[in-house]
Amino acid sequence: MGRIISITNQKGGVGKTTTAINLSSCLAEASQKVLLIDFDPQGNTSSGLNRDNEEETKTIYDLICDNATIEECIIKDVVEGLDLIISDMNLAGAEVEFQGLDDMETRLKNVLDPIKNDYDYIFIDCPPSLNVITINALTASDCVIIPIQCEYYALEGLNQVLKTIYLVKRKLNPELYVEGVLFTMYDQRTNLSAQVVETVKENLDENIYETVIPRNIRLAEAPSHGEPINIYDSNSRGAESYRMLAAEIMDNEKR
Repeated sequence: MGRIISITNQKGGVGKTTTAINLSSCLAEASQKVLLIDFDPQGNTSSGLNRDNEEETKTIYDLICDNATIEECIIKDVVEGLDLIISDMNLAGAEVEFQGLDDMETRLKNVLDPIKNDYDYIFIDCPPSLNVITINALTASDCVIIPIQCEYYALEGLNQVLKTIYLVKRKLNPELYVEGVLFTMYDQRTNLSAQVVETVKENLDENIYETVIPRNIRLAEAPSHGEPINIYDSNSRGAESYRMLAAEIMDNEKR
């Protein structure tokens, strides 16, 4: 049975899209069937997989506005085993367009439920904001991955995300849970990164992944080449870290 997982944080620059692309690709590499949905109007996931200029391709906006079928929107095998639904700036208008609709919060859930079991994993890369788009993603999801940067205000931002998740759980999706909190941009040369990790572990009653994503120049370069890290530089520390995260998530599912 497939799982739908949102990757979300209301702060930008925390490695959300990097995680969406590279975790999806590493799971596909591990023979999992994966669908990645770019649910951010900025379209960074689409461009990071070199699919942002496909003008004839229907987008996630077309899908949730009933202007296209899901079959028309899915781009097959952008990486072997990894399918993609792209986004563009039209999605930014969805919040206004959905106002007053009875199914405003469930538009995404309604189109994903019929194909959920066609995949092992469906990942939703959410925008860096807590709006109706993100609420749609959380309502459609089984669980959430929260990437947080190893910085001083990490815990403060995390608490805001958790409040939104618990609100959606209470009002719209009682089965929703936090799959895990992921530390990103870990710099082993500084004490701050280690201190942030310890502070969050001491104050958070949620699953925290053992895998930590390091600062890695090859990770930063890969999107400009339109490739996930396991293809761009398979032997890099970034690629190995995302493979470890993929293995950890698959192991969590077996428990």
